[in-house]
Amino acid sequence: MFKKGGTFFMEGGFNNGSCIFFGPGPGINARVKPGRTTAHQLDQLSAKAANPPTSKNEGLPALPKQVTFYEDRNFMGRSYECTGDCSDMYSYMSRCHSCRVESGCWMVYDQPNFMGNQYFMRRGEYADYMSMWGYHNCIRSCRMIPMHRGSYRMRIYEKENFMGQMMEVMDDCDSFMDRYHWSHGCNSCHVMDGNWLMYEHPNYRGRMWYFRPGEYRSFRDFGGMRFMSMRRIMDSWY
Repeated sequence: MFKKGGTFFMEGGFNNGSCIFFGPGPGINARVKPGRTTAHQLDQLSAKAANPPTSKNEGLPALPKQVTFYEDRNFMGRSYECTGDCSDMYSYMSRCHSCRVESGCWMVYDQPNFMGNQYFMRRGEYADYMSMWGYHNCIRSCRMIPMHRGSYRMRIYEKENFMGQMMEVMDDCDSFMDRYHWSHGCNSCHVMDGNWLMYEHPNYRGRMWYFRPGEYRSFRDFGGMRFMSMRRIMDSWY
């Protein structure tokens, strides 16, 4: 959702690009409840009926407000409130240096169309994320990670194209080298259930990548990364 003048819009997501316009809220119809009502209470109800609410929030349905991006550090400058995937934030703001996650889990990217370096965010405040993560570029796109409840299951392979030794895992692994003696890490995988994060170094360090259910025959499209640890995105993080 973003504000332009006195009008509020809610972005419909990158799939359809639609917007919903919210006009002035409806007035209040005063009703006197059965029972004893004083003259003062009647005057208050009459005043409400004669003066509909003018606040931008009154009279509108409650909208999910999940992540807000700001142009400048420390939540300053123009802002953009996002409630779903956004393939190119440049349409709303030319730069982004801080953000505030109010609910949900998200992946953010330093290039449009969910490309480039990515970073995982959950509820919290990121007053200067570029210094925190060592980013050199601003956030340019973001993707909301759907909550998963249930079992987690993934098959990981020592080599590309589902070759080499295979392991089926259902929990976190802080080091492929220590657990499976894979000196080059995991190089292909098949995610059956749940959402996962993989990291280029043991103990969940270094660059990361988000994996949702699907087959991943090669990680060459991921900058040639070799993943050395992985963890589940848990529903308790939401």
